[in-house]
Amino acid sequence: MKTKRLTELSLLTAAALIAFIIEMRLPDIRIPGVKLGLANIFTVYAVYRFSGKEVFLLLVTRIVLGSLFSSNLSAIIYSLAGGMLCLCGMLLLRKIISESYLWLCSIFGAILHNTGQIGAAVLMTGTPAVLAYYPYLLVSGCIAGLFTGLCAQFVVKRLLNFRKGKTE
Repeated sequence: MKTKRLTELSLLTAAALIAFIIEMRLPDIRIPGVKLGLANIFTVYAVYRFSGKEVFLLLVTRIVLGSLFSSNLSAIIYSLAGGMLCLCGMLLLRKIISESYLWLCSIFGAILHNTGQIGAAVLMTGTPAVLAYYPYLLVSGCIAGLFTGLCAQFVVKRLLNFRKGKTE
């Protein structure tokens, strides 16, 4: 991996961790497990800018360091399950969904992320009763996925304008 590419990935990972820490400081939403997922803005952006291997490294680094920073090591299992399913799905979807509809890929990614988390919860608890929580996660995940996707779409647009020399 070239130095410039590694630097870009490192900066994206750092920005994702900063967003994660900021989100930890926001008041909790009343539904357990529901959060905005601000760090995912950078992952969705990276899916369209980097190779699958590079985004995988960004995601795993972000999840492990985020879990350490939040002192919630049990979250690694749920985050990795959701994150890996989400990443695999978004890497496939980027071949079908163009960059101008990145927000749509983000919504599908959020659905896959929630599916992976629920799957991990069923395996960890050994009870399928956790599935009753799935519809709430899907609705909140679609809303959060739309928000993070629109934010990533904005970042892509701004960077394209920046590269073209426009300062709007």
